[in-house]
Amino acid sequence: MQNNMKRLFLIGWILCCAWFVKAQQSNEFTVLQWNIWQEGTQVEGGYDAIVNEIVRLKPDFVTFSEVRNYRNTRFCDRIVQSLGQRGETYYSFFSDDSGLLSRHPITDSLTVFPLNDDHGSIYKMVSTVHGHRVAVYTAHLDYLNDAYYNVRGYDGSTWKEIPIPQTVLEVLQVNDASLRDDAIRCFLAEAKKDIAEGTIVILGGDFNEPSHLDWTRGTKDLFDHNGLIVPWTVPLLLDNNGFVDTYRELYPDVVDYPGFTFPADNPLLPVSRLTWAPKADERERIDYVFYHPHPSLRLKDAVIFGPRGSIVRSKRVPEQSKDRFLLPLGVWPTDHKGLLVTFEVR
Repeated sequence: MQNNMKRLFLIGWILCCAWFVKAQQSNEFTVLQWNIWQEGTQVEGGYDAIVNEIVRLKPDFVTFSEVRNYRNTRFCDRIVQSLGQRGETYYSFFSDDSGLLSRHPITDSLTVFPLNDDHGSIYKMVSTVHGHRVAVYTAHLDYLNDAYYNVRGYDGSTWKEIPIPQTVLEVLQVNDASLRDDAIRCFLAEAKKDIAEGTIVILGGDFNEPSHLDWTRGTKDLFDHNGLIVPWTVPLLLDNNGFVDTYRELYPDVVDYPGFTFPADNPLLPVSRLTWAPKADERERIDYVFYHPHPSLRLKDAVIFGPRGSIVRSKRVPEQSKDRFLLPLGVWPTDHKGLLVTFEVR
């Protein structure tokens, strides 16, 4: 009798622990930032690979870059339908250039910075997660006047070889000729309303711009930074307005954890398709997930999603950093690496 009581107690304790663990996990949500390189069309089997990875990872939200709606198709409808055929329910809405997916019903959506002549875009969606109102923004910012290439001896709009600039002022003058800062100011104006209402605000995107947190005294002579310490405009604007860079928050040591997301090695393509500066080390962390601090939100984890390899001076190079990688199942559909971030709400 006593043994039976002990057994029942043990079973009850195990069930209680299992329930607690499940309850803890149920308070999490994940955000995947992913540049899918022209909807996966540049790699054979690329679109199917996008679907397969979302089915595997089941992110709560996906912030896409390079949505094109080719041949008058709506990528948002197509990806939702493909996922539905695999048993996964997602929600989306029409967008161009950047896009959003949500496992939670979308209650509102907005074009924050409309696409105009391929100078970038920002969209917003609103949903409810574990009882909390959440606004998720997706940004694919202007790829022109891409001044981190100028530092490496390539024009950031034509990618022809040029003399390396000697001052930070020269670099920022090129950088700020882009529409990236214009777009992010539109985001900040809209996000300010969400924050005032107590909404959790998340921003994911391919910014086509490095971070001031990565171009520091410790890295000025690394990665072809050519001695420059650059206060890159867009991440600095976000920082100055209270937004937190998830990857750098968790991994502040930029030398050990550079977190490069571009250019990713893709073994299915020749190196010439993957580099814009063939003689340089052009590696950068340009794909981000930011959030605004909220009393009910805690940043829990961030991992680079994609292959370990990068392209350096036209060579395939495996990263030797301490960065953690969530490796793809099979076909990698893009020339970027993604970022999968886990949050906890309470």
